[in-house]
Amino acid sequence: MEPLRVTPTRRRFLQGAAACGLAALPLPALAEARAAEAVLAQWYRLLIELIRNTATYSPPVAARSFAYLGITAFEALATGNASLRSLAGQVPDLTPLPAREAAPHEEALVLDAALGAAMAVLFGNTGPMGLRAMEAMRSDMAETLEAGLSPELVAVSRAHGAAVAQHILDWAAGDGGAVIENMGFPKEYTLGDKPESWRPTSTIGVQQKPLLPHWGTNRPFAIPTDGACGLPPPPPYSEEPGSEFYAQAMGTYQASKNLTDEHKAIARFWSDDPMMSPTPPGHWVSIMLDIFDRDAPPVERRAEVLAMLGMAISDGFIQNWRSKYEHDLLRPVTYIRRVIDPDWEPMLITPPFPEYPSGHSTQSGAAAGVLEGLYGPGFAFDDHTHEEDGLGVRSFAGFWQAAEEAAMSRLYGGIHYPMANENGLAQGACVAGHILGLKTRA
Repeated sequence: MEPLRVTPTRRRFLQGAAACGLAALPLPALAEARAAEAVLAQWYRLLIELIRNTATYSPPVAARSFAYLGITAFEALATGNASLRSLAGQVPDLTPLPAREAAPHEEALVLDAALGAAMAVLFGNTGPMGLRAMEAMRSDMAETLEAGLSPELVAVSRAHGAAVAQHILDWAAGDGGAVIENMGFPKEYTLGDKPESWRPTSTIGVQQKPLLPHWGTNRPFAIPTDGACGLPPPPPYSEEPGSEFYAQAMGTYQASKNLTDEHKAIARFWSDDPMMSPTPPGHWVSIMLDIFDRDAPPVERRAEVLAMLGMAISDGFIQNWRSKYEHDLLRPVTYIRRVIDPDWEPMLITPPFPEYPSGHSTQSGAAAGVLEGLYGPGFAFDDHTHEEDGLGVRSFAGFWQAAEEAAMSRLYGGIHYPMANENGLAQGACVAGHILGLKTRA
């Protein structure tokens, strides 16, 4: 079988795939990759672009898709690899996966069929360009992967991949996050009536209600439902200059008044706004795709890492959203304009949901905690996520250093109080500990 080509760029991937199929895309850095590794890379590059272009894919929703697609890839391979241990029986409600027929299987075809089937459902509501891109992917994959193989081998491999995907999709349908209505904003919602309660920060009509207020009740993958990764409450609300709450707001205000060019670059680099980026969870997945390109690990390792990372960021958002709606805290822009400076403008646009803790920080702490557990501390890498967006490349000595920078970016952007970032990182580390308790090796 000829090696499948992996596209190293992302910004034009969706447009290229939709317009002409993958065969016309540029030659990759991984031209010698075995087919299964390239299949995984191709589908994930497309996944990143679909998230950029699908309106309902806010960060929590994006994180959920990364989790289920990572598990789909991992389980598709685990059914034929005795060294891998299925997540069935380890994560809530996942029953044993369909067994393979007693016949040879082509791993690249199993993986291609599983990912293609899963993405067709998870992104069934994407736009026409995204739908065309998925169809182009399926067509090009079939032409490239099936050349020279017997019809019997193709059929049994694709049937098994599709069966694995359907098993995962049926499981995913019951987690509470499968259906997103009204872009994730409830049509009915009663705002809190306390001085510290969240208030809308946008004039957009739909954003007068907060995003996904029930997301914290979704079924998690590994975190307990008893508040094990909860946080201490923020300090008592006060408008007195000597109070702890006032000091938190002043920390955000003063940071905004003393931004260096480097601070501004960090805020923009980690902003990862929906419909303009792969979103914060996609940023971490993008980091790993580049590391895979650099280090060329086997497909089993890639799928294992993507499954663990996907579950970490997904559970990170579930736990973070629990805390956000438990504490229901107003954003710095609301407090600062009310108490300190009525004309203050943060550098970044404030997201439409409660403040405490920082979602960027929790999910970055979860991602970095899991990746450090898998790779160890001091694993250096370059982050190319926004290189084609003109934001350059940032280098890190380890995953936790990147997570800390992601958390600080929200202070620089005027989005969060310092405590939301610090406690968010701690919450993410707690989530990571539960994910790392899962076993992926026999």
